Amino acid sequence: MSEDVYPQPKTLVNAVIPTLLRAMFVSLRLLGKETTMQTPSSTTPNSPSSRPKGRLILQDGTVLEGQSFGYPHSVAGEVVFNTGMVGYPESLTDPSYSGQILALTYPLVGNYGIPPVSDPKQLQNDFESGRIQVQALLVSEYSERYSHWNATRSLGDWLNTHKIPALSGIDTRALTMKLREKGTMLGKVVFGNDDIDFYDPDMDNMVAQVSIPEPIRYNVGESKKRVVVVDCGCKHNIIHHLIKQDFELLRVPWDYSFAELPMDGLFISNGPGNPKMCKATVMQIRKMLSKNTPVFGICMGHQLMSLAAGANTYKLKYGHRSQNQPVLEVGTNRCLITSQNHSFAVDTETIPPDWKPWFVNLNDDTNEGIQHKNSPFFSVQFHPEASPGPVDANFLFDKFAELIHSA
Repeated sequence: MSEDVYPQPKTLVNAVIPTLLRAMFVSLRLLGKETTMQTPSSTTPNSPSSRPKGRLILQDGTVLEGQSFGYPHSVAGEVVFNTGMVGYPESLTDPSYSGQILALTYPLVGNYGIPPVSDPKQLQNDFESGRIQVQALLVSEYSERYSHWNATRSLGDWLNTHKIPALSGIDTRALTMKLREKGTMLGKVVFGNDDIDFYDPDMDNMVAQVSIPEPIRYNVGESKKRVVVVDCGCKHNIIHHLIKQDFELLRVPWDYSFAELPMDGLFISNGPGNPKMCKATVMQIRKMLSKNTPVFGICMGHQLMSLAAGANTYKLKYGHRSQNQPVLEVGTNRCLITSQNHSFAVDTETIPPDWKPWFVNLNDDTNEGIQHKNSPFFSVQFHPEASPGPVDANFLFDKFAELIHSA
């Protein structure tokens, strides 16, 4: 063979390495133009030298100390954990976290910053509501620097703006192991001598605190199918998915008398807290179940529909809060990887005979969905809209649309 066809190794290296170096240099220049990287100075409120110390105090007496990177004031709530690797802008604004102190188990948080915030009164694209919903945030390591093409500010700055406390340096893995062993417990984040009492959000109607005060219309059109959305703390990406189906939406408060409204379908949203606090919503859903209008519930909506049907709900030991919960469609080998965020579940043993279990959680065998055997009613415990998380269950919005158009 000639040396022209297969160059000697030394010749090949000499030819290729300069080309690779030039390509890397160009890529780095482009990366510098297309991303935002911030390094906080030593004088910024979130610099390590200026951060006050704070303590997480659990109901069992456990104390964990950390450094503040949010707004330094004392708060109390229910301590829960989420095992997702990404999605903190969506999780922190999810109304289902209202009243809770959220620990993120992934060790590095804040490295991609926060996207632009639009008018909080409008539907958000990168957030699940118009404000941060958690009581406080706990992380192992907070990233001082952030880098993302769509980032406009740091996580710490955003938390400060919303006056939400946050601690870094918390052993979140040890905290998670304690919560898994002993169950979800009450806690408080305390700064200095500003001690406060513990607070149990399950004793309050949290849905009433996060639901909208007045009805809102979206995607209005004379020829469109009309869906009433019961807002129990509705994530904004649920609204986006329903609009993608080209429905006209009427979003109503949790205790609205919606059963007598003209509609082609009813959707019951996610939300925080104990579903048994929402008796007014359950009564209205029960009226809808006497009709033949398609009804679809997600998360809290699943629990409320189950209560309206005659089933019971109970509180899980430490809930489901992650982006990788496997659920199996009953009677099939079809498994979906789902995003979940809830403390309560439906007791499968109490599901009435005219309903059937639809999905089951493969981690703990808890109920993940129900279907009526004859009528167009169904609900799921997980989040088919994800945000954040996998989109395996997006097809459920198509199923809802098919039922409405075929009714």
